[in-house]
Amino acid sequence: MDLLPQINAKRDIQKSDIELSRNVKYVAVVLTSSRSGSSLIKKILEQHSDVASLSSETEPFLTLSQNGFAFGSDSDALTELVNKDILLDNIFDDLGVPSSQLCDVNTIKTRWRKRFLIHFPNLFSDDQNYQKLLRFLDKSLLRITDESIKEEAEIHKIILNNVFKDEPWRINYYDNYSSASCTPPFNELSKIEEPPFVSPSLYKRTFTVEDANNKVLIFKTPQDCYRIGMYEQLFPNAEIKYIHLTRGYAQTVNGLIDGWLSPIGFFAHDMEKAKITLAIKGYSDFLEFGKKWWKFDLPPNWRNFTGTNLVDVCANQWISAHKTILDSKISCLRVHFEDFISNPSQITKIILEYLGLKNMETPNDLPLVMAIEKPKPYRWQKREGEILALGERKEVKEIMGLLGYTMDPKTWL
Repeated sequence: MDLLPQINAKRDIQKSDIELSRNVKYVAVVLTSSRSGSSLIKKILEQHSDVASLSSETEPFLTLSQNGFAFGSDSDALTELVNKDILLDNIFDDLGVPSSQLCDVNTIKTRWRKRFLIHFPNLFSDDQNYQKLLRFLDKSLLRITDESIKEEAEIHKIILNNVFKDEPWRINYYDNYSSASCTPPFNELSKIEEPPFVSPSLYKRTFTVEDANNKVLIFKTPQDCYRIGMYEQLFPNAEIKYIHLTRGYAQTVNGLIDGWLSPIGFFAHDMEKAKITLAIKGYSDFLEFGKKWWKFDLPPNWRNFTGTNLVDVCANQWISAHKTILDSKISCLRVHFEDFISNPSQITKIILEYLGLKNMETPNDLPLVMAIEKPKPYRWQKREGEILALGERKEVKEIMGLLGYTMDPKTWL
């Protein structure tokens, strides 16, 4: 709370056109559970010329506008938004539309400056460190300009290596930019965006007033399953279409467990702020950060799981997310992530048709996004005993059936 005014001041987000949110006509929202492939789906869809998207998720902007857990909510569930103008200003500032042109150096500096402030708020809220950040960004951009570097990944690498040359371990908290240096577990005093941090998009142009009339705004944040109706508040005149992205419990729970045990990723809520000490078996009892950090989404019933086993916590995250979506009776397109992995071109075409967009070419090699390990079939089998035992539970079988899955383990790719 003490840092937010400083961070907002340094980010210096300009006021958006007062009518811009009312002019938005088309919005798509992906509803899902954590570790179900939504980052990959978004990565593919946001390459479409008629799509506008954020660099990452709405989550940090909700924090900057004082919405969510610890801001009047006891979980990730939200009903009525506060400071809606601040939230919209941050969303429109970050929204981008695909471009074949690399953005200019001033835009690169601005986009990275704003993201560094939400990645390490304690570090860069300090005026001396902030000025040092600006100097390192200028130095990076000088090299990028002198060498005419156009590849986005190389630009990001240069910037990260310059900014964190004295603390290279911080680079490990960035998606796809890990270094080989020793990395301490994530333990920042304050958190706005959760790691793995996302680098800003540099082959996107700024969202315009004209785009509000003809682009589809795509939003993807797993916590949004507990916020159905939020985008109706933000874009009151838009046609909002929902995509329910599903993934079987075995693959999802296994991925959640991997994330909970990761020392560098998915630190969502510092429970010390809520005066809660976690006692999750298989997590809190052997990891130094395991008593204070809650990972991934925070379902409304999370207090019932602060002293259970990690596998129960993860199973509840999968069950709660999909049960909430199903119970909402929201009209949506339901897509199995397993089908997307098997045939990305076909599923992408189905999604685009649903959104009223022309088809596009899907890359043969899908990018690696927010992954703990390289994807491979049946990865859940490394915890086969625990996973199969979960499958005997009535609530797991019920949700699997409602989502259109069988209980045959051979089908759990």
